[in-house]
Amino acid sequence: MSNERSEDQAVLTAPPMKWDAWGAPEKRKVLSDGIKGLLRQALGVTIRETPDRVAANVVLAPSAVSEGQLAALAGIVGEKFCSTEHDDRLLRAGGKSTLDMLRRRSTETQNAPDVVVTPGTEAEVTEILGYCADNSIAVVPFGGGTSVVGGLDPVREKFDAVLSLDLRRFDSLIDLDIDSGIATLGAGLSGPAAEELLGARGFSLGHFPQSFMFATIGGFAATRSSGQASAGYGRFEDMVQGLRVVTPAGILDTGRAPASAAGPDLGELFVGSEGTLGVITQVRVQVHPVPESVVREGWRFPDFETGAAALRALRQEGAVPTVLRLSDEAETGVNLATHDKIGDETVTGGCLAITTFEGTAEHTAERVAEARTVLQANGATSLGEEPGNGWEHGRYDAPYLRDALLDAGALAETLETATRWGNLATLRAAVTTALTESLSGQGTPPLVLCHISHTYATGASLYFTIVCAQNDDPIAQWSKAKTAAGDAIIAAGGTITHHHAVGVDHRPWMRDEIGDLGVTVLRAVKNAVDPAGILNPGKLIP
Repeated sequence: MSNERSEDQAVLTAPPMKWDAWGAPEKRKVLSDGIKGLLRQALGVTIRETPDRVAANVVLAPSAVSEGQLAALAGIVGEKFCSTEHDDRLLRAGGKSTLDMLRRRSTETQNAPDVVVTPGTEAEVTEILGYCADNSIAVVPFGGGTSVVGGLDPVREKFDAVLSLDLRRFDSLIDLDIDSGIATLGAGLSGPAAEELLGARGFSLGHFPQSFMFATIGGFAATRSSGQASAGYGRFEDMVQGLRVVTPAGILDTGRAPASAAGPDLGELFVGSEGTLGVITQVRVQVHPVPESVVREGWRFPDFETGAAALRALRQEGAVPTVLRLSDEAETGVNLATHDKIGDETVTGGCLAITTFEGTAEHTAERVAEARTVLQANGATSLGEEPGNGWEHGRYDAPYLRDALLDAGALAETLETATRWGNLATLRAAVTTALTESLSGQGTPPLVLCHISHTYATGASLYFTIVCAQNDDPIAQWSKAKTAAGDAIIAAGGTITHHHAVGVDHRPWMRDEIGDLGVTVLRAVKNAVDPAGILNPGKLIP
C-alpha cells in the first residue's frame, strides 16, 4: 500500500512545478546586478543568499485518513493512484501565490491534503465523491496547481480529512468537430498539451494566460480564466460550448447547441465555480485554425491616460488586435513585471503598448492597417516589431522572477481588477494609493506597477505588480496590504477579481461583489449539487 513507503518518496506522477516555487527548476532565475542594485537603492532590500530548501525537511501535519479509508479509496482507483506519501501531499498543499511560496519556506508544521487520488474515469470520480460524502472527507479538485488566490488550500472546516482529487489522467483530445470548430478536451490537459493535440490537426484554442505552461483545461473553466490573447479570442468562458461535471448529486452535461433559449445557461453555474459545485471532467471549446500570419508591433504613448484612451478607441471602433496591452510609466521604465532587466532600451519615457494580430495574411494586413490609423490618431508612436517580439519571448517568465525576488528578501506579488472605462483612472489611483500607504506604513515603501492586459468595449482590467522589502513577518505584511487593496477596489467600484478567481483570498469581498441575495443563490445551488458540502470548502461562497 502507498502509505507503507518511505516518507520522502512520491509515488504518484508529480505535478510539473517545483514544490517551493513556480514552474520548471531549469528556468529558475538568478537576479542580475542591476535588479539587486535597484532593490537595495530604491526599496531598501538587504539582499540575502538563496537558501537551500529540501522537500523532505518540510514538516506536514500527519495524515488524518485511516488505514480503512485509504484501503477503500485505493479500491476505487487502484493502489498506484492513491497515496499519503509526504511528497505527494506536499506537491498539492496549495497553489503558487506569494503567500503559498512564503508558507512553503516556513519551518513550522504545514497543512496539506491528507490523501491524494488520481482517478481515471467519471465513474471513479462519482464513487470517490460518494465515499467522501459518507465519511466526512473534503475534496479539493486539483489541475495544474497554479492558483494564486488560495483556491487549492486544503481547508478542512467541519470535515475529518481533506482529499486532493488530481485530474491529470483526464488528458485526451476526446473529439474534434472540424465543421463546427469545436474540440472536446479532457479537464486534466495542460495548456501546451492541448495546443499540441489540436495543432496536429491544424487548430488552436488561442488561450494563453501567464499560467499557460502548467494550468489545465478544467482549471481554465473553473476559474473563468482570461488569456493574453483575450482581445482577439475572448476569455475562456467565451470559448466554452459545454462541459461535463461530476457532482455528489449526479453528472451534468451542458451545452446542446451554440445558443439556446431553454432557460438560464446551467453551464454558467460551473464555469467559475472553482471546484465548489462539481468536478469538471470534460470541456467543449471553440477552436480556430492555426493562424498563417502573426504581426507584432510596439507603441509608445506619452502617458498612461493617453494610452488607455487609445485602447478604448480600438475596442469601440472594432479595430481589435489579438493581443492588446499597455504598461504604465512605472512598469515601462522598470519592466520588472515581465523581464529580468532594468528598463527597455526601445522606450525612453512614456508608456509601452503591445499589439499582436493573427489570422490569414490578407485579414491580418487589413486589421494592422486599421489599428495603426486609430493608434496614431490617438497619440501613439510606432516602435516596430521588436518590443512585441521581446514580450512574446518572456511572457510566461514573470513568476520565476517573483520567486527570485522572494529569495533575495523582497516581497513581490500581483493583484488585478477591472472596471468601466469612465472609472479606470479613479480605480487605478485608489488601488495604488491603498497599496502605497499600507506598505509604507509598515516601513516598506513599495514600487507599484500597473498594466492593462484585457480590454472590452465598455471597460478594461488593471493588473498591479507590487515589490517592496520584506519585513519580519511578510505573510502578515502582504495580508494587510492585500486587505487595503481589496477594500479600495470595492469602494472605487471595481470587481474584486477579473481573472485570478476568488478562492480563499477574495472570499471576504464576495458579499460586497454579489450582495446578500447573490450569496443565497450560490448557497442554494451548492446545497442542491453538494448537500454534504464536501467540495472545496472555504472557497468562493461566503
